[in-house]
Amino acid sequence: MKTIAVVGAGITGVTTAYALSKRGFDVTLYERHRYPAMETSYANGGQLSASNAEAWNHWSTVLRAMKGMFSPGAPMRVHPAPTWHKLSWFAEFLAGIPRYHANTVETARMAIAAREHMFAWAAEEGIDFDLRRQGILHIYRDKPAFDTAMGVTRMLAEGGLRRRAVTPDEMRAIEPTLSGDYYGGFYTDSDATGDIHKFSHGLAAAARRRGVATRYGARVSGLSTDGRSATVSGVVDGAPSRERYDGVVVCAGTASRALAAQLGDRVNVYPVKGYSITVALDDAASQAAAPVVSLLDDATKIVASRLGERLRVAGTAEFTGFNRDIRDERIQPLVEWVQRCFPGVETRRVVPWAGLRPMMPDMMPRVGPGRSPRVFYNTGHGHLGWTLSAMTAEMVADAVAAARS
Repeated sequence: MKTIAVVGAGITGVTTAYALSKRGFDVTLYERHRYPAMETSYANGGQLSASNAEAWNHWSTVLRAMKGMFSPGAPMRVHPAPTWHKLSWFAEFLAGIPRYHANTVETARMAIAAREHMFAWAAEEGIDFDLRRQGILHIYRDKPAFDTAMGVTRMLAEGGLRRRAVTPDEMRAIEPTLSGDYYGGFYTDSDATGDIHKFSHGLAAAARRRGVATRYGARVSGLSTDGRSATVSGVVDGAPSRERYDGVVVCAGTASRALAAQLGDRVNVYPVKGYSITVALDDAASQAAAPVVSLLDDATKIVASRLGERLRVAGTAEFTGFNRDIRDERIQPLVEWVQRCFPGVETRRVVPWAGLRPMMPDMMPRVGPGRSPRVFYNTGHGHLGWTLSAMTAEMVADAVAAARS
């Protein structure tokens, strides 16, 4: 194989195109927007967080989802209206509970490997994406939650991640601007933060310099394969297009399920909506009062990352299908969290956003070949797309290279 089409230019598609180009493939990158990283890779929480590698397949998650079903502001909310897609996804989610431990350990391993590739690529290509390598602090308000996190810490250690328990005094030494009463926390000094959109845009430009052809504004409506090649059909530059390649890699986020079905594969990705706000730190007082170290509040499932003179705050998981509405009752808890934890930060200028995370039922991304030897996947990363993308791009590029030999 020499010519490869990559469908989707979010973080996984851009990293995949880049990794393939470095292996000498002739790559064409398709994206329906005019620019890369305009959907789920636009305004996420900003964390490169191996410390957040815990799989969700646990009975405590099921209980949390049931409690939040009829609470508009709950951190995890499942819309009660049933669909076949939702029911099949949750059935597989429950079936994945026995693999909770093993998948958590494996995800931690992938996350640790991913950041080394990402940092190396950024340095090689001169990409500025507001990178801060100052760690991530997980915060807990009571002993039961802290004790549960201690068990997660032991699992992460099996995957090679070191995070240490810290007292409330140590938490404030790590991040002096944090307000509130806490039982304790866990600090991972090897984790980092950055702007996913800026990184994706920079890496896409680097891929183009390496010869990757980009088809922005292209609407892919059909994928097919005869076992010897793969065909991408749709509309490019306003005209019908049908191009044949030696192979195709599907990196289409929440659209991957429908595209995979055209190719005879089942990729049960579900769109799990997440929200974020970007707080403009316009004045010196807000800049001084905003955190420098990234945080994750496990009780509220809210994360915060400093991106230059902006504070990105993100969280919540909402199972409402392909609904991109930005709802005030989901945004307001994020604003109130900032006001409670960082009262000196001015929240007068806040930009809300919502995106659909492509999530597999077992929390493990679908990476590697499909049924056809000409078809590959790199999708379904859920809440860890930014964290895992560089490693899964290397993995799928290796799989394509192996198929070529």
